[in-house]
Amino acid sequence: MFFASDNSGPVPPQILTALGSANEGYAMGYGADGLMDTVRDRVRDIFEAPEAAVYLVATGTAANALALACLCEPWHTVFCTRLSHIHEDECNAPEFYTGGAKLTLTGPGDKMQPSELRTAIESEGKRGVHGPQRGPVSLTQVTERGRVYDLDELQALCDIAKSFELPVYMDGARFSNAIASLGCTTAEMTWKLGIDAVSFGGTKNGLMGVEAVIFFDPKYAWEFELRRKRGAQLFSKHRYLSAQMHAYLQDNLWLDLARQANTAAARLVAGLRQNPKVTLTHSPEANMIFFQMPRYLHQKLKRAGAVYNIYEGVLEGPSPDTLLTARLVCDWSVSHEVIDQFVALAASGDP
Repeated sequence: MFFASDNSGPVPPQILTALGSANEGYAMGYGADGLMDTVRDRVRDIFEAPEAAVYLVATGTAANALALACLCEPWHTVFCTRLSHIHEDECNAPEFYTGGAKLTLTGPGDKMQPSELRTAIESEGKRGVHGPQRGPVSLTQVTERGRVYDLDELQALCDIAKSFELPVYMDGARFSNAIASLGCTTAEMTWKLGIDAVSFGGTKNGLMGVEAVIFFDPKYAWEFELRRKRGAQLFSKHRYLSAQMHAYLQDNLWLDLARQANTAAARLVAGLRQNPKVTLTHSPEANMIFFQMPRYLHQKLKRAGAVYNIYEGVLEGPSPDTLLTARLVCDWSVSHEVIDQFVALAASGDP
């Protein structure tokens, strides 16, 4: 019963097979391998963006930090939510790779609201040379609380950013889960709304370790290449990144894996909603669930081998009925049997 993170799941056999095939013989390094040409063309097809610049890096932090560095200057500020990954989980990497650009935290939660964004933008850029200048807007899709911006919500935020002539970046670590949830096309969720750049996440959706960075305007291409090299993200044996992404894009594996994860989470949610002792803190819309449950049930699940993270409260304490907030994440591989086992254990037992 492993629900700690979709980072922790196994790699699909298609990816391992592709890596084995890529391991035969020789290939040019640093992204000059033939597979990368195919990956670039396939990404452009999927996004309906024939001029897009497409690059691969190994981690989501690298994707976010290097992409944002291309979209802003050191004296800019990036508008993001308080719970965004670039604020909470990247050890100031965006600030480092941008050369010192700050983050302006917009709103208290995981989902940015148009009124919050407008207020934040209007509050910056008023002090001339003495203050930070307005920079890009960064949106996370799926959010850090498992919610999905619908197309109208994204459009409203992009419209505000564009009214101030600001670029928009999408942190798409769980991009595929969002597409599976909305049932739209990748173009409809990105450049058609005004998104300028996106990370097309692979690692959380089953890959061994690779993320695609996509700029819909190729003017950023050369700068990103320089920043990727300077940031130690240009792999000499790049073909192993290309091989993962190539297999990921074959026959829409990227979308199938996301659908499997989302379906598993929906089954888990349906079971937990039948339990009067469980309260969902957010309405889950992809593969991540936040919920509250009494301490004694958490303890019981942990003793039975369930692995997941408690976000608010501590497992050991004097009051068995104290509600603790926790997170469950389903990856592509979790079985219905494991989900049903977890639900059954949470539904049984007293303090």
